[in-house]
Amino acid sequence: MTTTASGTDIQALVTGYLTAISTGRSADIAARYAPDARLEDPVGSEPRVGREQIEEFYRGLDGVDTSAELITLRAAGSEAAFHFRVTTSLPDRTIVIEPIDVMTFDEDGLITSMRAFWSPADVAVTQGDR
Repeated sequence: MTTTASGTDIQALVTGYLTAISTGRSADIAARYAPDARLEDPVGSEPRVGREQIEEFYRGLDGVDTSAELITLRAAGSEAAFHFRVTTSLPDRTIVIEPIDVMTFDEDGLITSMRAFWSPADVAVTQGDR
């Protein structure tokens, strides 16, 4: 078990983040970030800074059938790198992406930075009915 300065279990923080992704509620996801956090998804895109911009980024998940599954996690100190799968089911297609995210956490267990490593080539789309 790797923990933040306050003893918060990093694996529990990552699992909670993925659960929030699966619920599709942008406000719940943004609440896991520190007020001045920085998000870069994907790496190389314009960073979003602060909860308001971060919530706006996740707003596309509101009301969408999405699930997130942890594949592997490595944690050291107050940082984590993890590979996970996000599956989004839409009426006419299913979209699957497996990014690698790198996060840092503060002593309260809030995300202070997140960088997502993926490109359009990493997105799989299956057409057809669900």
